[in-house]
Amino acid sequence: ARVALIGFPSVGKSTLLSQLTGTDSEQGAYEFTTLTCIPGNLYYKDTKIQILDLPGIIEGAAHGKGRGRQVIACAKSADLVLMVLDAAKEGQINHREILERELEITGMRLNKKPANIAYTRKPTGGIKFNSMGIKLTKMGEDPEETVKAILQQYKIHNAEVLFREDASPDEFIDIIEGNRKYVKCLYCYNKIDMISIEEVDELARREHSTVLSCYKNLNKDYLIEKIWEYLELVRIYTKPRGQQPDFSEPVILTKGRYGCTVESACKQVHRSLIDDFKFAYVWGTSTKHNPQSCGLSHVLHDEDVVQIVKKTNAQQKADKNYNDRVQQHWDATRERRRKNRLKT
Repeated sequence: ARVALIGFPSVGKSTLLSQLTGTDSEQGAYEFTTLTCIPGNLYYKDTKIQILDLPGIIEGAAHGKGRGRQVIACAKSADLVLMVLDAAKEGQINHREILERELEITGMRLNKKPANIAYTRKPTGGIKFNSMGIKLTKMGEDPEETVKAILQQYKIHNAEVLFREDASPDEFIDIIEGNRKYVKCLYCYNKIDMISIEEVDELARREHSTVLSCYKNLNKDYLIEKIWEYLELVRIYTKPRGQQPDFSEPVILTKGRYGCTVESACKQVHRSLIDDFKFAYVWGTSTKHNPQSCGLSHVLHDEDVVQIVKKTNAQQKADKNYNDRVQQHWDATRERRRKNRLKT
């Protein structure tokens, strides 16, 4: 999993990275101390979480000011955005609103989910609109005409649009664009030792927010727990046949990237397991009884134990694509031998 630290210059991002991961990141009482991405690893509950200390961004970063586009592009690859804010300045200048606006311009959607809208382009047939009887209060007086007007702006004249919820025009545009990044965001207010307890209480009660002080080393453990909660990581332990489960190195699954199914666990171990997969024995809270025989679509819970059972040689030979797989394996082996001869 990956966490990106985003914030204005000189708000304590480098200090926070050093305290969480032990990585030596340059710190100073002046702006733009960090000029490049500094990675660090946080080890928590047998899981390695990568934290990226990004250079500070300023207003206008979405248009390239202060190398803002490069910084935001790096943050798009993260599973969680940790927005570090200065609690002492938040009452005077709303840095949170400025940063949200910059990330919104570049296509990032914080703490949102894609609208439940089915949109399919067609070669012919015109525009077909259906709302399934749902009252669309955000699309104007005539939602169908609003949808057609938006599609005409994109020069789309043949499409099927199905609204399954009350969505806004901006959400519909995001579906048409198809390049939006939906990511969770945790707002972290640093330097709470410089404000009153009443202001700290008001900031801590905001949605998706937490407070801490890197200088006084306050509330750091709670921040780590919130990071773990927002990442929604699932630890899976593997069990070889006839042996005890291996609890030393779990397989980490992420809900936001590849899902938490048995198929995702097989791909994490080795992608060839999918071709030879027969069924899996699962122990844990995701099953009705232990062990339970499950297929690839079974959803796993945290700290489940999985034993993968592969097909026998006779069953593998009965597969329709067996000959193609053997040929691919032989071609790969022959190519590897050819490269080894060239090296010598």
